Amino acid sequence: MKALLRILVLSAVFLTIGFYASINDKPKDKVLIKEDHTSEMQQSGVQENPDTKPSNKTASELPKQGLALLIGKDIASLENELGKPARIDETLYGYQWYIYNQDYKRYLQIGVENQQVVTIYAIGENLDVAPFEIGQPVEEIFNTQFIDTNINIDLNGNSYRFELNDTDLNLRPIVQLGNVYVQLYIDKFTGNLSSVRFLNADTLIKQRPYELVYTGQLIEPPTPDETKWKEIERGNEQEIFDLTNVLRIRHKLKPLKWDTPTAEVAFGHSKDMSDNNDFSHTSKKFGDLSNRLKTAKVAYQSAGENIAANYTDGPAVVEGWLNSKGHRDSLLNKDYTHLGVGVYKKYYTQNFIQKAEQ
Repeated sequence: MKALLRILVLSAVFLTIGFYASINDKPKDKVLIKEDHTSEMQQSGVQENPDTKPSNKTASELPKQGLALLIGKDIASLENELGKPARIDETLYGYQWYIYNQDYKRYLQIGVENQQVVTIYAIGENLDVAPFEIGQPVEEIFNTQFIDTNINIDLNGNSYRFELNDTDLNLRPIVQLGNVYVQLYIDKFTGNLSSVRFLNADTLIKQRPYELVYTGQLIEPPTPDETKWKEIERGNEQEIFDLTNVLRIRHKLKPLKWDTPTAEVAFGHSKDMSDNNDFSHTSKKFGDLSNRLKTAKVAYQSAGENIAANYTDGPAVVEGWLNSKGHRDSLLNKDYTHLGVGVYKKYYTQNFIQKAEQ
């Protein structure tokens, strides 16, 4: 009862660990699309614990419609429902993101591994994410879903227990629906559901978005080589750009345009932070944002920067920024016209600029 009471109140604590403050139609017979009518570092602790035991509580059933039903389907079934993706991005976790960004109000990412759907990230407001709904008030979710502080998984003779803290419960709780796990990203400033991530058990364990205690063998993601890292970085950059515009359109703002010179400045800052283990807006070698833009001969009227580190992936980064006042202000600044994103390993930089009207 104590745990249930405390998740009914949205946390007022800003997520300040792990990032720095910001400066300055598908046919009607398809069921996956609705008809038209955003720090913390995600460094989950991992412990081996012989006392891990499965929960006796029963999970809810898988819904009879919506995107959740794609988990476990093959590529042919996926493309029959949604068509071919706009692009395919690499990830750190062994699957590829099939990116559907043709319509930002129906934006989603489908994770495919070994020819099967293993995870889905849905943020477009016109998507069917049953039994939830993008924009749904958090009170409805807490009143209708069983949300626990622990998620227990038995898989291939191994036992895993994810332990959620208060911030997890309030801003990104997880719900089990049959054999599918659903991570819910809550926008604490509106009190509504911002996006949804569906995962199978194997993928959830590889990503480890919460504190994990386990017995047996820990499922590890593959280790990327330098070539693969570059592909992963470019994918994360494009996803962060897309997701920023999804949120801007949701808030009735103009989408930003990609700016390559600004993106190169952002990438340089991410790499500099990684190389020097120095998490800051001001580089000891290259200075602050204005210095870096000036060196790159980027012309602008105003500029801003968001940085983050050690997030699971691009979607997690954007949802983290969305829930921090300074970063949110940059994401949703009506004056910015262009954006450059630079990702190096697990360091992320967004550089926003306002260009003079042509």
